[in-house]
Amino acid sequence: MFWERGQWLVDNIDFHKDPDLIYAAHTWQTTLWPSLQKSIGASLDTDPLATRERFVLHELGIVHRLQAAGVPFLAGTDTPAGVDVIPGISLHRELERFVAAGFTPLQALQTATLNPAIFFHRRADFGSVEPRKLADLILLDRNPLEDIRNTRTISAVILDGRYLSKEQLEQLQAHLIKLAAER
Repeated sequence: MFWERGQWLVDNIDFHKDPDLIYAAHTWQTTLWPSLQKSIGASLDTDPLATRERFVLHELGIVHRLQAAGVPFLAGTDTPAGVDVIPGISLHRELERFVAAGFTPLQALQTATLNPAIFFHRRADFGSVEPRKLADLILLDRNPLEDIRNTRTISAVILDGRYLSKEQLEQLQAHLIKLAAER
């Protein structure tokens, strides 16, 4: 859903103002995204921006009605196939779009946790934190059920049974920023 918004509004995206731009490869910023903006923009029909903005809101309404009717959803980001779609961060934005469509924060979180386990018939292995289940965990400083944007308040991660502290995550982020600037 995040990518979809970007496709219809591609000519109105100023990715240079994105605070998370430091995590995007330099070549994406200078070559890929401008090229995508141009090619996607050329393929848009002649509807003015205001009409396309209403269409994007209409799509959110459709998603809300489908969800209310019991249609299950899975989070996805299509990374890196869009302008201003940044790996990792785009999942947070995808969850925000689900909430914008009328999902509760819990329902949005389930699109990336419980619902994939159900879809792949793997509830015995994934989808909740229980003994003998496989789980990577993100420990947050603030409750995402109060505000879905709190998924960004990461204080630690448990990945493949290994604890990554806030300091270790900050080191990884610094390394990623360096790599992004070089690529």
